[in-house]
Amino acid sequence: MKAAVLVQNRDLRYDDWKTPECGPEDVLIRVRAAGICGSDVPRVLHRGAHFYPIVLGHEFSGDVAAAGEKVKSVRAGDTVTAAPLLPCMRCADCQKGNFSLCRHYSFIGSREQGAFADFVAVPEKNVIRYDPSIPYTQAAMFEPSTVALHGLFQGDYRGGGTAAVVGCGTIGIFTAQWARIFGAKKLAVFDVDESRLALAKRLGADVTVNTREADWKAAALEITDGALFDHVFETAGNPQTGLICFEIAGNKSQVTFIGTPHSPITFTPAQWENMNRKEFHLTGSWMSYSAPFPGREWQLTAHFFATGELRFDPAFIFRTYPMAEAWEAFRLYDEPEKVHGKVMLVNEA
Repeated sequence: MKAAVLVQNRDLRYDDWKTPECGPEDVLIRVRAAGICGSDVPRVLHRGAHFYPIVLGHEFSGDVAAAGEKVKSVRAGDTVTAAPLLPCMRCADCQKGNFSLCRHYSFIGSREQGAFADFVAVPEKNVIRYDPSIPYTQAAMFEPSTVALHGLFQGDYRGGGTAAVVGCGTIGIFTAQWARIFGAKKLAVFDVDESRLALAKRLGADVTVNTREADWKAAALEITDGALFDHVFETAGNPQTGLICFEIAGNKSQVTFIGTPHSPITFTPAQWENMNRKEFHLTGSWMSYSAPFPGREWQLTAHFFATGELRFDPAFIFRTYPMAEAWEAFRLYDEPEKVHGKVMLVNEA
């Protein structure tokens, strides 16, 4: 088969690669679309891969090309995606259903060969079948949707109240949509990019706030009638967005950090005192799994994608490239501030 093979740092080649074997409990998936995740970028551009050569890619969709003799849940031709985590299933965290916290895990597309290729093989338990009416490019976004939903579960979000999402990337847009589906009384989204804020508004946000142009603290007070927000979700992993969350959280609120930071976040004593004085609950969120594996995050995404309540908009995708041009796609991230949305790689039929 062909694959986008990372040979060394900044050396990504579309080349011949051995087609993965399909064991008796495995499913061989013909990859149709695969998204570039923010975590893939340092692996390609900044010496972030665990080993070389490797085929990356963990956000993907496709069709079942073959199924092992013990596989019962899918058959050839089914449209599927797959949860990329490979937990050990034996440690104390796995036994409690906290698969994201497994210390002995592997991961498709970073520690195992991934989906920037014609085919990828995964265990049956990782495979999620979805309605064939869902386009491949939308289905390749299962994983970011599940990350967003896991964040809501970590924040014990059950609907009602006022909710704010700070950060308007792919996961931020999905977080806002899930808050809307769960029944937010009022939903606000904060970001610096007007085009992404417009997308959030189209997909259900009641109010959007450009934190570069507006007095965002005054806006938060106005939106919530002076009480500030009951639930705040940070989705960008940016130091400034983290500080904003501390300011717009209300008394006894829930603040959940979903985004992964790549630089230090420093709080003044007064900023940190926000948490003490407001007695808000602060938690993190990591990956997207629950029991039974891979979890309700994946099943609910399949359901709400199929019903159309979890909506897809063409503006989710910034650029689409053939898999053969994967290196050209990654070169966009030499100037990451110019990338506004998901970059998608597709295998043409």
